Amino acid sequence: MNRSVRTGADPDEARARILEVAEEHFRRIGYHKTSVADIASELGMSPANVYRFFPSRDAIDESICGRVVNEVADIAFAIARTNAPAREKLDQLLTAVHRHNKMTLVKEKHMHDLIVAAMQENWAIIKAHIERMVTIFEAIIREGVEAGEFEVEDAAEAARAVKSAFMPFFHPILIEHCVQYGEDTEAGLRDQIRFILKALGKSG
Repeated sequence: MNRSVRTGADPDEARARILEVAEEHFRRIGYHKTSVADIASELGMSPANVYRFFPSRDAIDESICGRVVNEVADIAFAIARTNAPAREKLDQLLTAVHRHNKMTLVKEKHMHDLIVAAMQENWAIIKAHIERMVTIFEAIIREGVEAGEFEVEDAAEAARAVKSAFMPFFHPILIEHCVQYGEDTEAGLRDQIRFILKALGKSG
């Protein structure tokens, strides 16, 4: 498969090809070991040419990180759009996101490491991702309040509290710590979700 980027290529197409090759390298050998020269070589272009489409190596890293966190957001959106009761949706969402993040650690360690770096270094893409997740939590909580499932005065505040309570099962470093020490994350997750749902309250 010829993936070279021809001179005068459409900028969007060129960026997509660069990211495709970069992501393959990141998944195979890790982003630390991948150089812009490696990416350029596979595309039949010079490193300087790569920088015509991305202002910096960091911009490539953030774009790949964005692809990874978008997988998580897609899972959350899909569950949020179902017709299930709000309590059930929140339970399913938190469970699915944790399992996805844990699976990334186990099966896609190089991508896990990229997300760890992004969170440690406070990349803008991570801040936006967390805000997006909180917005999804808030929408579900509002549904629950309207349906009489939850009793909270401020859905936005409650959503931020859910994010904080869920962080041990969301943050890649904390998940990795649990796995390394053989802790049962599933049991801990169940306990924490019960705690979150109880804190949100239930009428009747």
